[in-house]
Amino acid sequence: MDINKKKTDKRSKSNNNISEEISSSCKGEIHDSLKKEIKFLKKELEKEKDKFLRLFAEFENYKKRIQKERFDIFRNVHEQILIDLIPILDDFERGIKELKKSKDEYLIKGVFLIQEKLIQILTEKGLNKIKIKKGDDFNTDFHEAITQIPAITENLKGKIIEIIEAGYLLKEKVIRHAKVITGK
Repeated sequence: MDINKKKTDKRSKSNNNISEEISSSCKGEIHDSLKKEIKFLKKELEKEKDKFLRLFAEFENYKKRIQKERFDIFRNVHEQILIDLIPILDDFERGIKELKKSKDEYLIKGVFLIQEKLIQILTEKGLNKIKIKKGDDFNTDFHEAITQIPAITENLKGKIIEIIEAGYLLKEKVIRHAKVITGK
C-alpha cells in the first residue's frame, strides 16, 4: 500500500507541477494578451482623441468663418445703404440752390435743416464728403474727370476747374469719386 501511496504522491506532485507550469504559462499568456489589449486600446483612444480635437478645431474655424461672413454681409449692406442715400444728398444741394432763387427764407431754412440732419446721421455712420475746391490738383484716387476743357491760364492745367458732383468716403474708402472738369 505504501507503494501505491508513493505512486499516488508522485503522480499528485507531478500533476501539481504540471498544473503550476500550465498555470504560470497561462498567466504569462494572459498577461501578454492583456498588455497587447491595453496597448491596442491606448492607440484607439489616441486616434479617437485626435479625431475629436480635429473636429473641435474644425468647428471653431467654422464658427469664426460664419461670424466673419455675417459681419461682411452686414458691412456690405450698410455700405450699400449709404451709397443709395448719396443721390438724396445731391438732390438736397440742387433743391437748396433752386430754393434760394425764390427768396423764401423759411422754406430754405427748413430744407437746409433737414439736409443737415441727414448729413449728421450719415457722418455718424462713417460717411464723409471729399474735401475739394476749384483749383485743387486733380487726383485719380479721389476724383473722376468727366471732361477736360482748355485752361484759361497755364497754372490751371491739370487742376480742377469745376466740381460737378461731390465725392464721398466711407471710413477712408472712396465709395464715390468726385466728378470734376479739369483743365488741359
